[in-house]
Amino acid sequence: MKTQIIAAAAALTTMFLGAPAQAENPVSSQVLKLNQTRECYGCNLRGANLRGAHLIGVDLRNADLTGANLEEANLEGADLTGADLEGANLEGAFINSTTLNKADLTNANLSDSQLYSAQLEDATLVGANLEGADIFNTSVGVGGEYLEE
Repeated sequence: MKTQIIAAAAALTTMFLGAPAQAENPVSSQVLKLNQTRECYGCNLRGANLRGAHLIGVDLRNADLTGANLEEANLEGADLTGADLEGANLEGAFINSTTLNKADLTNANLSDSQLYSAQLEDATLVGANLEGADIFNTSVGVGGEYLEE
């Protein structure tokens, strides 16, 4: 009888004191993939902390970077075609020869960033903060939709 009580207590202790099982954070696994392969086409990096990351030449086409922290990140030569960067923090980022065609930069913070030879064709910059940004050899469209009468 004592043996059964001790066995039951041991089993219950293991059940209640064991480490809880946790699902892997999908964003963390995508950041790991990005760091290992230098590509993350169409991946979910919503809210990811990539502050100061060296993302030179990475493939982030169609990636979801909504609200991501890319402060002081190096995006030289990166391809972010079609990426969603809505509300992303790119303050002080180095954006040299970066492709941002068709990217959504709505309400993105690009203050104090360096946009050198960046491609922004059909990119959305509504509400983007460009205060103090150093822009060279980069076309930034200003205005709204063209309507034919």
